[in-house]
Amino acid sequence: MKFVALESRGGNYLVVASNVAWLRAAENGQTSVGIVGGQPLLVTGTVEQVAQKILAG
Repeated sequence: MKFVALESRGGNYLVVASNVAWLRAAENGQTSVGIVGGQPLLVTGTVEQVAQKILAG
């Protein structure tokens, strides 16, 4: 199981990379991260930056 650290303005998350279902651009330079079986997370960074963290993590 591979965890990826994603930063948020309200706190930080450790997300299981294989549970990420989708990424969507949000407002103010943030990205919504869809989680399998859960609510989306709002994290800082563009879709490309977040995708890079998930793939490199």
